[in-house]
Amino acid sequence: MQSHKNYKRIVVKVSSGSLFWNNNIDPYVFGNLVGQVASLSERGHEVIIVSSGAIALGMHILGMKDRPKKLSELQAVAAIGQHSLMGKYQFSFEKRKKNCAQILLTYDDFSNRKRYCNARETISTLWGLKSIPVVNENDTISTEEIKFGDNDKLSSLVASMVKADLLIMLSDVDGLLDGQGKVIKVVDQISPAIKALASPTKKQTSVGGMVTKLEAAKIAMDAGIPCVIANGCKQDIVLSVVKDPENNGTLFVPKKILDAKGHWMAFGTKPKGRILVDEGARKALLDKKSLLSVGIVSCSGHFSGGDIVSICDNREVEFARGKAGLALRELEKVQGKRFSKEIIHRDNIVIL
Repeated sequence: MQSHKNYKRIVVKVSSGSLFWNNNIDPYVFGNLVGQVASLSERGHEVIIVSSGAIALGMHILGMKDRPKKLSELQAVAAIGQHSLMGKYQFSFEKRKKNCAQILLTYDDFSNRKRYCNARETISTLWGLKSIPVVNENDTISTEEIKFGDNDKLSSLVASMVKADLLIMLSDVDGLLDGQGKVIKVVDQISPAIKALASPTKKQTSVGGMVTKLEAAKIAMDAGIPCVIANGCKQDIVLSVVKDPENNGTLFVPKKILDAKGHWMAFGTKPKGRILVDEGARKALLDKKSLLSVGIVSCSGHFSGGDIVSICDNREVEFARGKAGLALRELEKVQGKRFSKEIIHRDNIVIL
C-alpha cells in the first residue's frame, strides 16, 4: 500500500447510521467528523464528503417513525431534511473557518458526458477555493430510472469521477465482520464468501447496509481506488484511516483496474435494456470478441444505438455490458440470424 502521505484526494462517505443517535444527528459525532475533514483540508488534502442523512433528518423534523414508501413522499421528506442537513454542515464548517458547498447528483449526471465533466470541474474549482464539496443524491427530483438507490454507490462513482486516492465509507460497525464477529482487516477480492458475510440494514431511516457497501467497494477496486469501511462513531476515525488504513476497519485493496471507458460502461450509467445470448456468444465475449446477431436469443428494454445495455447468459445472469450498435426495434429483426454488422464491437464491451 502507498504511504498515507500520498492520499491527497479523499472521498468520505457518511452513513445515517454513523451520524444519528435517538433519531437525530449526534452533535458530537457530527462535529468530530467536520473537524477531521477541516484538518485534512488544512494539511493540503482534497476532501469530498458524500453524506447520507437528508431523509432521516427530514423524518425527525416531521416526527415520522416509518420511512415513506411513495416516491413523492420520500422526495418531500428529503427536501426538508436536505435543507437542514446542509445548514448543519455550513454552521459546523464556518466554526472552523472553512466553506462548504452542496452538490446534488443523479445517475443522469454520470450518464451524460458533458454534465459529468461539469460536475468534476466544479468539484476541482471548489478545492481551488479551499472549500469542501458535500455531495448527495438529488432525491427531490430523482425518479426510479435515475436514482442511485443508496449513497454508497454514489460515493464510489464520485471517487472514480475525481480519480480519488482513497475512499472511506463510514458506518456504525467497525468493518466487515467474519463469522465469529471479528473485523476482517484486508479484502483483495469480493468473492461469494465475502458477499455471504453481508446483510442488508433493517433500520427505518436507512437503505443499503453492508451489501451496498461491498458493491460500492468493488466499483472503487475496479477503478484502482483503495476503499476502507470503518466505524464513523469512533473518535478521529477518518484521520486514523488516512494514517493507517490496514488497521482501522476493513481495507479493500484494488487489484483489477478497468480503464475509464470500461468503468463508465460498467458502473457509470444504468443500462437501457438487456440482451440475452447463447453459450457460444458468451464464450466469444469472454474471449474478447464482438457480439454478433446470430448469438442473440432475445432482447428487451428501451434502447437506441449508442445506449448501454446489459448482456446476460442463458440463465439470465448479467456478465457484461456494452454500447449497443442498433436500436431495440432494429435488433429484434436480426436477432438469431446472420447479419453483416457487429451488434456490439469488442472495444465497446466490458466484462463484469
